[in-house]
Amino acid sequence: MPARAKDLLHGTLDALILKTLSWGPRHGYAITRWLRDTSADAIQVEEGSLYPALYRMERQGWIEAEWGTSELGRKARFYRLTPRGRKQLAAETERFARFVAAVSPILLPG
Repeated sequence: MPARAKDLLHGTLDALILKTLSWGPRHGYAITRWLRDTSADAIQVEEGSLYPALYRMERQGWIEAEWGTSELGRKARFYRLTPRGRKQLAAETERFARFVAAVSPILLPG
């Protein structure tokens, strides 16, 4: 991923993960695959960024994890959004929308 895309991703990773989990429980690889597929390969989250974020969000009570079996028959931790996580997603989405509204007139003058 280009350096600029990584910079943009850095500030929105939590919101992206929470949004992914709003569609239902997923294991780590499924989270990264959904983000990559949905963004036409523009967003590629590496394990070194994903798992620390997942563990941090779990400590904050935004997500919960339990062991299950992946579609390939492998043991995997499945993460799901908690009610607290849904509130955080709403707050993150609102914050991002305010940011976009503020910078759009500057970067995309119409």
